[in-house]
Amino acid sequence: MPFVPLLLAGLSAVPSPPASPEATLRAVCQTHAADPGHPWALAHGITLEGRDFRARDGRRAVDVIVSDFLRPGPRFEPFTAEGIPVQPHPALQEKTLVLASVPLGRKFQTPQGPVTLKALVEALQRGFSPALASSPDGAWTLDALGHVLPPGTTFRNGAGESVRFDAVMDEALATLERAQAELAEGMKAGLPQVPKRKQGIYTHPCGGLHFFQAVASWARHPAVRKAWDGRLEVQVEVLLYRLGSEARQYEAALAASPEHRLALLSQSLKFYGHFLETLGRYRKENGWRPTPKQQQTVLRARQLLEATVRRLSEAQAFQRMPTLAQENPQLSWDLLGDACHAAHGLELWK
Repeated sequence: MPFVPLLLAGLSAVPSPPASPEATLRAVCQTHAADPGHPWALAHGITLEGRDFRARDGRRAVDVIVSDFLRPGPRFEPFTAEGIPVQPHPALQEKTLVLASVPLGRKFQTPQGPVTLKALVEALQRGFSPALASSPDGAWTLDALGHVLPPGTTFRNGAGESVRFDAVMDEALATLERAQAELAEGMKAGLPQVPKRKQGIYTHPCGGLHFFQAVASWARHPAVRKAWDGRLEVQVEVLLYRLGSEARQYEAALAASPEHRLALLSQSLKFYGHFLETLGRYRKENGWRPTPKQQQTVLRARQLLEATVRRLSEAQAFQRMPTLAQENPQLSWDLLGDACHAAHGLELWK
């Protein structure tokens, strides 16, 4: 039957369908976050894949991070001697391990001897400054401690100061309100957008979304929600408004500055991915049930993220990451970390 070989030949010539945006992001994270010499990348792999994520050398990423990169103190340096990021944001690694549900009693082997995650958390408490409640760099410490300390906790830091953690998180909520005040005013006035001028929430790393996550997560406690009396829900509405405001500005910038297309698309990936992750965590940890209107905004964020991933793929951005690592390390790091956060955001909304 001569038509059978012809049919099979025709089928073999059909190109494979393009990967979905979610599959593309997950592949980028799994491929580039497994470098055992890149602890910051490993942390992002854990964020997506969980505590059993493994480095390319076969070891669990959590073991590589602590065993290879922890210094006496115990502490993590921001960067290695070669300039590779370890935790450019204070407590990023501790927060990653805590949120991945690594047991506090888990022992890690280090050149200084065995160290537990509990010891790392206690070191955060010793080094804690109440000023972190109003600092853009406080997000990761607040998130880490907020997951191990119950409401009502008071501890002493290394300076001998008594730290009441409820008061710290109350100030963190007030900081979030101040940082989003201009966006809140724009929302109330019905403005289509509030220009980004590195003001307010835009002075924070990743647009303040890690800080938002830390504050919102603390409100998973019923007593905290009651004490805050709807204030966090107002900030959630501001965040939902922010999606349209920023999307308009990204599109305008892409049209006006095509020479900066890759950097602008990378910024879009960061915002849309972190936006979905933030609200996904809020739903998972706090039991948030979005209204139909809010659900439409989440759907719109997913559509914007998927469109951004397709544009980045068309620009060969992900395929060029090894080259970018040499030519523009910061951009390559952003693409990797934000791909992991974006894939995690999509996973939380399945």
